[in-house]
Amino acid sequence: MAKLLYRLGFWATNHAKKVLFTSIGLLVALGIGVLALWLNFDDDMSIPGTPAQDTIEMLEREFPEVGKAGAQIQIVFKAPEGKKLPDPDMQDSINGLLKEVSKLQGVNAVYPPSMLKNYNKDQTIGFAMAIYDRPSKEISFDQVNELRDVLYLTENAGIQTELSSDAELYPIEIHMTTEILGIGVAFLILFFTFGSLILAGMPILTAGIGLVIGLLGIILASHATTISFVCISLSSMLGLAVGIDYGLFIISRFRQECAKGYSIKQAIAIANGTAGTAVFFAGITVIIALIGLSIPQIPFLSMMGYTAALTVFLAVIVAVVLVPAILYLLGDKVLPPVTRNRTWGEKLADSVKFSGKILSGWATALGKMPLVFALAGTVILGAIAIPFSHMELGLPDDSFYEKGTDQREAYDLLKDAYGEGYHASLVIVAKATEGNGEVLSKLESLQADIMKMENVAAITNVIPKETGDMAVITLNPKTGPNDHETKELVHALRNASYEGMDLHVTGTTAMNIDISEKLADALPVFAALIIGLAFVIFVIVFRSLLVPLKAVLGFVLSLGATLGFVTWVIQDGNLYETFGFATSGPVLNFLPILTIGILFGLAMDYEVFLVSRMREEFTHSGDARKAVLSGIRDSGGVVTAAGLIMIAVFTGFMMAPDPMTKVIGMALAFGVLFDAFIVRMMIVPAVMLLMGKAAWYMPKWLNRILPNIDIEGESIMKELEITRQTNTGEHVA
Repeated sequence: MAKLLYRLGFWATNHAKKVLFTSIGLLVALGIGVLALWLNFDDDMSIPGTPAQDTIEMLEREFPEVGKAGAQIQIVFKAPEGKKLPDPDMQDSINGLLKEVSKLQGVNAVYPPSMLKNYNKDQTIGFAMAIYDRPSKEISFDQVNELRDVLYLTENAGIQTELSSDAELYPIEIHMTTEILGIGVAFLILFFTFGSLILAGMPILTAGIGLVIGLLGIILASHATTISFVCISLSSMLGLAVGIDYGLFIISRFRQECAKGYSIKQAIAIANGTAGTAVFFAGITVIIALIGLSIPQIPFLSMMGYTAALTVFLAVIVAVVLVPAILYLLGDKVLPPVTRNRTWGEKLADSVKFSGKILSGWATALGKMPLVFALAGTVILGAIAIPFSHMELGLPDDSFYEKGTDQREAYDLLKDAYGEGYHASLVIVAKATEGNGEVLSKLESLQADIMKMENVAAITNVIPKETGDMAVITLNPKTGPNDHETKELVHALRNASYEGMDLHVTGTTAMNIDISEKLADALPVFAALIIGLAFVIFVIVFRSLLVPLKAVLGFVLSLGATLGFVTWVIQDGNLYETFGFATSGPVLNFLPILTIGILFGLAMDYEVFLVSRMREEFTHSGDARKAVLSGIRDSGGVVTAAGLIMIAVFTGFMMAPDPMTKVIGMALAFGVLFDAFIVRMMIVPAVMLLMGKAAWYMPKWLNRILPNIDIEGESIMKELEITRQTNTGEHVA
């Protein structure tokens, strides 16, 4: 692989303009395609085979009047202070609005709160119902906007008016302000790493090209398959972060080789064959982890893995093809200050550089007290991981949005009027069993029994099927959708035994409970498969048994700390406002499995770049201690800069308004912080110092049968050394 990438580096320099213009041409072509077709995301997070999903499919098949009923959008009203909704002037305003609503496209019927009799106790809050002629998934944002455009009729009368529904009421909004701030911080880190404005911007530019190509491809693919918008957020985070890091690694090695006296072409090829090989295998590790998200067989999670893997794959391609081409086109502008005076930027960068005295001092301290550092890092991460033991999973609802947003306003109005349980509505389907089962005659006693169950607030609707063999009952619990008591009620209803009928439970709340439980069940299997596969890869890459084992155990520490910290903030409610969260609540149900996949890949990135340099030194010198300390001094600065860049990018996403994007950004930012700086820069070298040469132990029989990856590019460097001794001219690939 090293020789192949070495030759690819030469090819990229010889065809530099073609590579650049081809990349831009592909970007433009995909952009035109997206402008022509636009967006087609589907945020369906159902999981086939769950009890709630099976119940929905049964209703659609056997009771289509309910299962395929038209969308219902609630128009929620709150009277101004000193008024009540039944007051004549309030009724006139509401009726005037509902008259206009009934004229809107797709609206079949409108029911005012006076007919539905749903006023709260003091009659200040109530809602009307607009029934559409198509299911929720088929309601367009244009139809919702038409409804929203007439709400001024009641708002002008002082009535607070909000919309609520299971249908999507708010179009996808792409907020770039916070992400741009993260990129800005990454630019500063790159500037202090290279001391050059050009080189600081180059990894961001190349990562941006690869990312945009990937995102445009994902948008086009959304017209052929089901892709949720959260896939774009995740792909953007990873594609940008690894793209910048991979460019950083290639450029850093290029500058090192230039400083040794190699020509620009030769230095580019060497960088591609050495650092490029590490980039390739680091990227493969991330891609394997992301594709592994399909193991639980959860459609939306699988698609998140596939789309993110695409952007990481493109980041690798850009790093080993486009970065060498642009380096060659920039020529002398990217050379290190060997034969020239340093620029002001390079002088400034040297004063805060992530290498030199700082890393030499760190390496010296590690060398003197490896046991202390190993124990300290382990204790710190172990303590942070403690809250993970009581983590509860759920799905953010509209209460997770900031106060003042439309989503939060509607949520709070309905909660104030009808209690937390209004948002945890459950749909119970009573179905007659085979044979002489029957539901209709037992409906009253069934309702009475359900009302006696713990945590049931009210039955709000009952719809019997004409044939008498099925009925749909809607009820509100006393607790919210993510409360433990609500989960217990769902299981109690499903486990209830009634002669001649079975009870099935569905609805948004039941669906989310089923998804959380399925994800929790899949977590151990997924983790074992991903970690096991990665262990095998690292045995091949590093020709060692203990180094991969140490890498995996270090990841377990950083993962536990990451999920423990997220639980402490999000679920336990500590400092959640400091991190920009509107409320505390359960941890996003697919976050743990997502964090395992992504963080493992990123953690192994740092392992590859740090330990490959150690192995390179150990191969040459045979001195295990010297190898570890050299790895810290030589690669520690790049790993530090790469970790800070990822933290900056993920923090930008953590500051986004969308609750899902925010919590994913937070988990990844702190995951990288724990793994890059405590595990890889503290625990890993300390443990390797304690192990000495034993760290590189490999049974001879196993060493013989494993393929030689040559991740350090040792074969290239040997050939170049021979060439330098026999030929003073430039080597030609």
